[in-house]
Amino acid sequence: MQTRRSKRNIFIGATLCTLIIGLGIGQAVLDNKATAQGRTVQAPMFEVDPLWPKPLPNHWLLGWTIGLWVDEKDNVWIIHRGAGGLHDNEKGAELNPPIAECCKTAPPILVFDPAGNLLRAWGGPGQGYEWPESNHGVHVDYKGNVWIGGNGQKDAHILKFTNDGKFLMQVGKFGKNAGSNDLENFWRVAKIWVDPKTNEAYIADGYGNKRVAVLDADTGKMKRYWGAYGNKPDDANLGKYDPKAPPAQQFRNPVHCVERSNDGFVYVCDRQGDRVQVFQPDGKFVKEQFYAKETLGSGSAWDLTFSKDPQQKFMFLADGQNEKIRIILRETLEEISNFGDGGRQPGQFYGVHSIASDSKGNLYTTETYEGKRVQRFVYKGIGPVAAGSQGVLWPRK
Repeated sequence: MQTRRSKRNIFIGATLCTLIIGLGIGQAVLDNKATAQGRTVQAPMFEVDPLWPKPLPNHWLLGWTIGLWVDEKDNVWIIHRGAGGLHDNEKGAELNPPIAECCKTAPPILVFDPAGNLLRAWGGPGQGYEWPESNHGVHVDYKGNVWIGGNGQKDAHILKFTNDGKFLMQVGKFGKNAGSNDLENFWRVAKIWVDPKTNEAYIADGYGNKRVAVLDADTGKMKRYWGAYGNKPDDANLGKYDPKAPPAQQFRNPVHCVERSNDGFVYVCDRQGDRVQVFQPDGKFVKEQFYAKETLGSGSAWDLTFSKDPQQKFMFLADGQNEKIRIILRETLEEISNFGDGGRQPGQFYGVHSIASDSKGNLYTTETYEGKRVQRFVYKGIGPVAAGSQGVLWPRK
């Protein structure tokens, strides 16, 4: 009897010990998770400016806002797609006959000063050039010239204007695309960036082709081009993106951004491939990094810009599928934090499409689809921010 009771006590004791140990391990896991969730990193800090820009005149509305640049005077340039991006009920005042007092489609290109005042607006079809079927991307080069592309089905060209909209040059012809190895035409260009050191225009080409093309910015003559990993571009259909498959040896569509850093590296967004690839200016592949690699649909790598310190320590990546801005250490391509969330309030995103920075480190974003706006995020210096998601950056009290 005594032996049975002893064995039972031993069993009960062992069971209690196991439960206590288990609870201890569980609490340790929770504590570790809480510590990880509370972890901070040193990174640029931002707050959304909910009152920027100021209201547009003339009952104007923006449609899909699909291009953005900040010039050397910190003026903010956007390009939008009103015709396809606004419903009849939104543009009732411009219908024939009008159905309402408001509203009208704003001109395709709008320029704001740093305070959010509208400085000028222009763009659209004119003599001597073929305005894109679906305009996309805007860049102001170091000479003050304005470049735009287009991602309409027959848009095989890019356009160059003066700062006030006077036509200067068209490269390529509408409807004349002949593939990713065509030396004369493009196909559905997403973004253009002009290097002030070499006067070369880098073309993210694009929604139809699968390459980066480099032109002489004065003559438009093609100088070189390349595909993913520096390979010769191949237009074969890659099929649907599979995050578990080996990395594709060609870019997926669209090749959505291209920009060069101060130290001479060329960064390219392979949007639906969820990756950024880095090259030397001659097209030699350097490295790549995936972001939110499981992202399907429109992908995670939409557009990028750099911090304004001379070393450009940080890179900011617009992710329009996950509705975030990712903060990345440029040297390692490691993501250390992100901000934003889906929604229509200031600081949230609906199709965050383009991103740019001004000389003070402020960030600007545009939104396509039903987002139809430009937002400003005010730089607040380097400091502790949440590792991982910061959520929506509402102004601090």
